[in-house]
Amino acid sequence: MYLGEVIGTVVATKKVAGLEGARLLVVQPLDHHKKPSGPPEVAVDRVSASPKSLVYLVGSREAALACDPWFVPVDSAIVGLIDEVDA
Repeated sequence: MYLGEVIGTVVATKKVAGLEGARLLVVQPLDHHKKPSGPPEVAVDRVSASPKSLVYLVGSREAALACDPWFVPVDSAIVGLIDEVDA
């Protein structure tokens, strides 16, 4: 699980089966001081995040498990909204 900030949206005209209707957002991964910690990535949105939202994400197999149906081809999924970070 890791922290990120929503910085944009993705428009896809075609999606793999299982991702129809799923929102894709561009997220900047952040460290615990809210500083960028890697390149931006595309994540499937499971919680209706909005631009500039702080979110927490899961990656890899856990990202696929966060989707319905399970095991769709995703590398990152937004699974929560963050109200505050105290580090």
